[in-house]
Amino acid sequence: MSTPVKRVAFHTLGCKLNFSEMSTISRDCAFNGFETVNFKEIADFYVINTCSVTENANKEARKLIRQAKLKNPDSSIAIIGCYAQLKPKELAAIDGVDIVLGADAKFNILQYLDKKKIKHTPDIIRSGIENVNLFKPSFSIEERTRSYLKVQDGCDYTCSFCTIPLARGKSRSATIEDTVKIAKKIIDSGKKEIVITGVNVGDFGKGTKESFFDLIYQLDMINNIKRIRISSIEPNLLTDEIIRFCYNSNKFVPHFHIPLQSGSDKILRSMQRRYTSKFYKSRIEKIKSLNSDTCIGVDVIVGFPGESDKDFYDTYEFISHLDISYLHVFSYSERSNTSAIKLANKIPTKLINQRSKLLRGLSNNKRNIFYDQFLNTKREVLFENLKDGKLVGYTDNYIKVKIDAEKDLVNTISSVNLSDNQGDFVYGRL
Repeated sequence: MSTPVKRVAFHTLGCKLNFSEMSTISRDCAFNGFETVNFKEIADFYVINTCSVTENANKEARKLIRQAKLKNPDSSIAIIGCYAQLKPKELAAIDGVDIVLGADAKFNILQYLDKKKIKHTPDIIRSGIENVNLFKPSFSIEERTRSYLKVQDGCDYTCSFCTIPLARGKSRSATIEDTVKIAKKIIDSGKKEIVITGVNVGDFGKGTKESFFDLIYQLDMINNIKRIRISSIEPNLLTDEIIRFCYNSNKFVPHFHIPLQSGSDKILRSMQRRYTSKFYKSRIEKIKSLNSDTCIGVDVIVGFPGESDKDFYDTYEFISHLDISYLHVFSYSERSNTSAIKLANKIPTKLINQRSKLLRGLSNNKRNIFYDQFLNTKREVLFENLKDGKLVGYTDNYIKVKIDAEKDLVNTISSVNLSDNQGDFVYGRL
């Protein structure tokens, strides 16, 4: 009599890096005989890849644990990711959790899943972050059109609000040779776009003779790849050389995402960021001087301790005069073991919400202005999915486009006339 196939369900919280890692872990499980099911279905094992950037991320993880146990009380629940590394005992104390795997153990989850038996004391398998030195290449395959390729992990920066160095360890990466091999494998699978991701991608190759520029130079030489996108890069690591190279490349798209966090130099110093507002502005101006079509996304944190009304409006005015395309607005969230938690002059939640609303409105205005520039022009669109009778995709410079679905063009690139700005997207026609 054959042994029943074990069913495993996965859920990922947080960044695209988590997504690429979970994709690799799920493939390993499938290769070793597990059946992957949707997280909402009944499974023998539930694996939750956690984020810990904000307290809301922690709350979401705890909610998912409860949901999984309600779905199948006899299941085993494994927790991996940043929350698991930072607060393993807190997670292990949650009813239903059976195993917590730290940063050095998550890729070895197969060693623990099938052997795990439900018992009163959960297992915690975790090393101190100072001992986490392994780089594990990862990439996603779930999306039909693009793949998120992890090229770097960890961070050596000491931003006062951030726990990532404590959750992921020191900056490290694979070799260019190994990264290029994975990229070719992705393209051979039929993907049209690769998104380069990591904790601090511009730090690729630190401690070696290789650099991020060396990496993108080699990736650009791969045949048959249509698009390469950089997920996010620190402004102090975005050199003129990288900007010029991407401008001259036929594969690297005109889209940068560059964290700002604050337009106030006082707050930037308190955050222990490695640039000034003047330097940040110079990066935007350099990009736009070469290609005004470039889409530029910006991260900003609202409500950092000590952020006065003047500091906030300095940020608002600074961003309003920048030629950028959209914002990702984050409310400051206190994180234990960070130096920022000791700072005085905490900002009330109500005020943080008011300021966030203002910046989100500014983001909408910036997006509309950017989209309007391209109305009545043609742009190449990579179509990603078919939804409600519309084909949905993105231009190279990250304009979301919808067209009436005359036929299934998913995972193809087509020239589209952009005609009508709807705010969140632009209507177009082939």
